[in-house]
Amino acid sequence: MVRVVYQKEEANCITHSGTMHADEVFATAFLDLYLKDVRVFRTNSISLDEVSEDVLVYDVGRGKFDHHQLDSLKRDNNIPYSSVGLLWKEFGKDFLKQNGFSNVDEMFIGIDKDMIEGIDGDDNGVFPKIDCSYKVKTLPNVIKIFNPSFDSYEDESEQFLKAVSLAKMIWEEELYYIQGKVIADMKLKDILEANNSSLKYLSLDQYLPYEEVVLSHPKGENLLYVLFPSNRGGYAIKALPKSLDDRTLRLPFPEEWAGLEGKKLEEVSGIPGLRFCHSSRFIINCQDFDCAMKVLELLCK
Repeated sequence: MVRVVYQKEEANCITHSGTMHADEVFATAFLDLYLKDVRVFRTNSISLDEVSEDVLVYDVGRGKFDHHQLDSLKRDNNIPYSSVGLLWKEFGKDFLKQNGFSNVDEMFIGIDKDMIEGIDGDDNGVFPKIDCSYKVKTLPNVIKIFNPSFDSYEDESEQFLKAVSLAKMIWEEELYYIQGKVIADMKLKDILEANNSSLKYLSLDQYLPYEEVVLSHPKGENLLYVLFPSNRGGYAIKALPKSLDDRTLRLPFPEEWAGLEGKKLEEVSGIPGLRFCHSSRFIINCQDFDCAMKVLELLCK
């Protein structure tokens, strides 16, 4: 449980006060999961000489877990660490082991790449390139809205605790998401290695989050579609994009199928059991496996 305390002598964690950011909010949430009892003192002026060695000081104070010095640490890809990244780097593997997670090295890297690196980059001014006509809210954007709004009477500490509570929920879900993804990635690599290289599709017995592995694996270069059982019943087939960065589909489903469903789609396609084709032509749903195979035979000639 996280508590805000107002005397530094009562604290086992110290971070900065004022405007909150995703890095120290997610750092505090991580420490809550790791230490179980966080008593955080928020201040904009602290000397490490003022606190005992067993107190964790982060994002303030110019110590090991602050990142505002000129010689602050960077990753191999040149993305600088922020407070949450520095704490994860120091304690992440120990935390995973303590909580009984398997594949610790893979999970440690997976969480850093999937969540923490983006928070670190944003906090250090390395912003993502987003080319779209609508507002994209990143995790740092979401945390920003917890700061007391203009001309409001919101209490800064209460808002900080709200943000930490949300960040803790995200942390908990992220841990189990990455745990599943690591296992799925290993399964997918085995499936790809065994897949007939002449086939233009990959058939899965169960849904696995496949894109990252398939689009980065040499045996995924010539694949056009992925087939898997749908959680809506029947089977789904998804068209693969060209790459993780280029979302252009390698081979969309036929234009004349777009947006159709039921009998009309069966008539136009000539395939009984073809239930639905998305208007963007990236996914279809089939009544059963035989129907799905007829679609793939037609499109992968």
